[in-house]
Amino acid sequence: MSTQTPCILAIDQGTTSCRSIIFDRSGVVVAVAQKEFTQIYPQPGWVEHDPLEIWAAQKATVAEVLSKARACGAQVTGIGVTNQRETTVIWERATGRPVHNAIVWQDRRTADECARLKTAGVEPEVAERTGLRLDPYFSGTKVCWILDHVPGARAQAEAGKLCFGTIDSWLIWQLTGGRVHVTDASNASRTLLFNLRTGSWDDRMLDLLRVPRAILPEVRSSSEIYGKVEAGLQPEGVPIAGIAGDQQAALFGQACFRPGMAKNTYGTGCFMLMNTGDKAVPSSHNLLTTVAWKIGGKTEYALEGSVFIAGAAIQWLRDELKLVNSAAELDELAASVPDSGGAILVPAFAGLGAPHWDPYARGTLLGLTRGTGRAHLCRAVLESIAFQVGDLVTCMEKDSGVALKELRVDGGAARSAPMMQFQADLLGVPVVRPKNIETTAMGAAYLAGLAVGLWTDRDDISRQWAMQKTFTASRPASAMAPLRRNWERALERAMKWETSGS
Repeated sequence: MSTQTPCILAIDQGTTSCRSIIFDRSGVVVAVAQKEFTQIYPQPGWVEHDPLEIWAAQKATVAEVLSKARACGAQVTGIGVTNQRETTVIWERATGRPVHNAIVWQDRRTADECARLKTAGVEPEVAERTGLRLDPYFSGTKVCWILDHVPGARAQAEAGKLCFGTIDSWLIWQLTGGRVHVTDASNASRTLLFNLRTGSWDDRMLDLLRVPRAILPEVRSSSEIYGKVEAGLQPEGVPIAGIAGDQQAALFGQACFRPGMAKNTYGTGCFMLMNTGDKAVPSSHNLLTTVAWKIGGKTEYALEGSVFIAGAAIQWLRDELKLVNSAAELDELAASVPDSGGAILVPAFAGLGAPHWDPYARGTLLGLTRGTGRAHLCRAVLESIAFQVGDLVTCMEKDSGVALKELRVDGGAARSAPMMQFQADLLGVPVVRPKNIETTAMGAAYLAGLAVGLWTDRDDISRQWAMQKTFTASRPASAMAPLRRNWERALERAMKWETSGS
């Protein structure tokens, strides 16, 4: 590699770790650095992160990856940022100090407030304006909770002394030395505060959720230069040129540029998006309508199904139950048995997302017998993830009127061959894993690279996408139907386990 090889730095700030990845013009990974950070659980159903720890971890990975890349002769010409969505940070405009821990997208503390608003009958209007549901998943009620529970915060917010942002806004504020307070349309569309039709913050939603306009970031496109890295920080002077929420970034990284193309990311949660082009398709099957990206003044949309617990269920089996030491060991055990032996896990550890939207559901393990062993539980965990994706596909096909032809997959858990095979059996369509499963970071890199001229257009990007393995159905639909019925029975037992106000 020459000493002047132009590259893009992708900052990939996830739910459990911060990563920095440098890609060259061919989409090849030049260097990677990763650092985990603390998960904070103040009480059951609450999940928080320390924003300052996130910033420190992200800075550390940037420094490490740049050191590695310089040894390879890479020259960073732009930065793309992708982030865990909906996670909410509020900080002081003057000092940059957070007023509270970040409230994570998984957090359920505002479930009762969402239930109150539903009872008031406003959810149809909310869905029409924002494309979202009234659920604690989204940022709006988190913002209100912080302003109501941190002494003096609401008065400070109304006086314009505080800033709100999802994690992209927080990192860009830090990288630019507090000069730039922005987000992009994809992240804004996850807040419950953004109007899909007008493409701007919605006064009615701000009033309904009691969020002062003065704290909001400016909404920009997903591919443009927002500012440069502040002197004294790395990589100094380099333009920040792309932003997208992690799932929209993965859709872009998977080159799902045509309406009807879909991807599913198997990360901490499971997130399936289908490109719907320039039409914001309303869902009648409890999915979300969201901005996919905004580029060059044109906004494109997607249907989305959000599953809260996917790879996190694998971590639970490893870290809490300590039944396996690694995801690879889990795969090996799951592959050693032909089925789960009748065991079914509903991993509703943080309630249920789409299409059920039940914040009061809880994790349930059913169908156990004396013969249920460790391998069966491993298989039940993998199958639970695939079943949730199957529910999303059913709803997405009904909403879009388009039968899925293939499902492009990515994320860490997409490495699991037994799960991908079960997914293909369940869906009855090919499940396609690309050579590069770092599609979230790749999408952020592509968005930034388009803005700084490293890539010319989407055709340039599409030519780089390559398949690594395709899983095709090995069992007929008649064999899968009884398994799906048992899954539906298990769902019924998991739902509404907790009660409002408990």
